[in-house]
Formats: sequence, C-alpha cells, structure tokens
Amino acid sequence: MANKGKKKPRRKRPKGEGPKAVEATEPEGNALPDKRSEQHLPHSVPIEKKPEPIDIDLARQIIELEPPEGGTLMSLEDLEEPPPPEVPEEEEDSARIRRGMFRSRKLFSRPFTRAATRRAIDPQFWDEMVEVFIAADTGVEAAEEIVAAAKDRVFSEGLTDLEEIKQVFRDSIAEMIESFGTPPPPPEERPRILFIVGINGVGKTTTAAKIGFLFRRHDNRVLFAAADTFRAAGIEQMEMWANRIGAPVVRHKTGGDPAAVVFDAVESGKARNMDVVIIDTAGRLHTKKNLMEELSKMWRVADRQLEESPQAVLVIDATTGQNGVNQARIFSGAMDIGSIALTKMDGTAKGGVVIAIGRELGIPVEYIGMGEGMADLRPFVPEEYARALI
Repeated sequence: MANKGKKKPRRKRPKGEGPKAVEATEPEGNALPDKRSEQHLPHSVPIEKKPEPIDIDLARQIIELEPPEGGTLMSLEDLEEPPPPEVPEEEEDSARIRRGMFRSRKLFSRPFTRAATRRAIDPQFWDEMVEVFIAADTGVEAAEEIVAAAKDRVFSEGLTDLEEIKQVFRDSIAEMIESFGTPPPPPEERPRILFIVGINGVGKTTTAAKIGFLFRRHDNRVLFAAADTFRAAGIEQMEMWANRIGAPVVRHKTGGDPAAVVFDAVESGKARNMDVVIIDTAGRLHTKKNLMEELSKMWRVADRQLEESPQAVLVIDATTGQNGVNQARIFSGAMDIGSIALTKMDGTAKGGVVIAIGRELGIPVEYIGMGEGMADLRPFVPEEYARALI
C-alpha cells in the first residue's frame, strides 16, 4: 500500500537508441510530423526518399559502355552545361553598362516594386519617383521635370502596365539628355587637339589612354602629350599606357613647363600627320585660381597654333555627385569644355549626375566609364543609359 499512487520510474533509453514503435524511414534532416498534425496530412502521399549518391566511376562505365541506337558514344563531359553562345559586341557593351549601373537601377526599381505591392499607381508613386531622382543626384528641378513629363504621358495614354510606365520614364530621361546638345564634331583641320582635364583622382591619364584606344580602333593615328609634369609618376604612367596602345608620346622632364609640352606636341602632331593629339594634363583643384590660370595658358598656346580651336573633355568621377556640377562650372571658365567623360559609373548610385550637369551647364556627356579595363570606356548613348537606369 505504501507504493500506491507512486509512478513507476521510466527506464532510461540507451544513448543512440530510437523509439521501438517507430521505424526511422524518413531521410535525415526531414523530421516526421507530430501526432497533432498527422491527421491533416493525406496518407496517400508517399514520402520521397533521399537519392543514393552516384558512383562517378560506375556512371562513367555505364555511359561509355554502349552507344545509343544510331548514335555515338557519350562521355561525362557531354553532360556538362554547354558554353554560352557568342554575344555580339554591341550587346556585350549594353550588358556591361547594365551591370555597372546595378545599384542605380536598384534605387529606381523601389517605387515600382511598391506600386506593384499596392496594385496602384497613386500619388505616392509619383512622389517616390521624384525622391529617387533627387537621391541619384539629378537635381530637384530636373527630377520634377522628368516625373511631370512621364506623369502627363501616362495619364494621357491611360497606361497601367508597369513595364510600359518604365519605358515612359526611359523616354523622358533620354529626351532630356538629348536636349543638352551633342559633343562637338571633329574639326576639319588635322590633327584634332583634345585636352583631358579634371581634378585630382578622377582618372584623367587612364581616361586619356582609353579615349586614345577608341580612336585607334577606328584607325586614327594618335599622339599623346604627357603634360602632367607635376606628378612624379605622371609621365611614366602616360608612357606605359601609350606603349600598350601602340602610340608615340611627347614628353619633357618632370617639373617642366606643361605649356611647352603642349607646344611641342601640337607641332609634332602636324609634322607627323597625326589625326588626334591627346593632351593629358595635371590634376588640379578647381578651387585653386593659379592652377586654373596655368590650364588657361596651355589652352591659349594650343589655340595660337591652330586655325580651329582645340577641344576639351572634362573627366568627372560619378561618385562625386552634385560636386561634379561645380567642377564643370569652374573648368568651363578656364577653357571651352566640349563634353564630359563620366568615370566610375560601376557600383555607384549617383548616375543622375549626367542629367544635373547637362541641364545646368548644357555640356553633354560623350564617354561613360564602367570599369578599369581598356574597353570599359565607351561612347555615351542616352537611350542605352536610360534603359540601364530604369
């Protein structure tokens, strides 16, 4: 009687022993449902078993044992994924730009994703699009103008499909960029003198080399002028790039007068019947008046040697955002900036600076840089840019 009401002690299961009432038929890592949920499962659905691992040597023997009827022997290599088809060069360029502007495109996709979730193009959508354009450094006025133009067209045409609305924005962006004008045409006089200018660190020497590479691809005779005489390795870097492209260089000693380098380069270009003379200039802070005056002097030296004026490409780092507008404004005071080479567009969400500079200063973008490779600088196409952005 003393033991009445007391529970018998449960026998401890030996370590590693499973319950006897259940067979462990379920694959490892795929737990069986408990009793509370078993009644809701259809009992006719079989549990999939984990496939047995394949013996590679055995598979090779089976595949190579006998050819299929009317066919030839196969090997394991035949089962591998085939190489991708060859892509046309222009399609490769478009894909490269889309990859480079991934972050910008992600930024612009957010309002469309939210609109799809809300299942409506409501006033909030248009406000979000303005905010996204501003965040991409287009400037407030340009952002409002693009969104207003797209909104008018969407309402007038009664568009509701998101992909059609995206295309409307692409058209609005491309039309605004085209309204800024086009890069100046090459002069009839040879050689064409092209100054590459910009602040420190934007990649002027590399950009000069890449522009020279583009000219060389079109069978133009190119001469480089190493007028960056202040930087210790500036001349050597220019020579290295020129050797890779297969173009000659006019150079002076480090610390020399850059205007003298320009004079000699123009004269050499004329004497050697060159098509293009590309002048690499020293990086300078656009806030330093004396450096900008020296750049003006180099420009005047070249201008006196030519019947037609030289041309200048301003190199701007896309990650600088609205500061790029200030750079363009001040450099325009030192020389006639004909176009812009926008570098480091890969991995930046500030792609809208193209629109900001063009709208405020009327300077078109001529080149866009998407990476460090020689072929990663290419002519700028507004429609292609707009498609990569949205």
